[in-house]
Amino acid sequence: MAKIKITQTKSGIDRSERQKQTLIALGLRKLHATKEVEATPQILGMVSKVNHLITVEQLG
Repeated sequence: MAKIKITQTKSGIDRSERQKQTLIALGLRKLHATKEVEATPQILGMVSKVNHLITVEQLG
């Protein structure tokens, strides 16, 4: 499976509770936090829900 690097670039303040919980589920708890995860369908679904708050990079 391919890996992706997710970085939180915008705050979760003033967002819906669902978006806040999605950020936490991705492992992003603070601004500019970075996490490397496998690009599973579940993770990609979560990424698409909060794509306006994060930056995604493909890893080799």
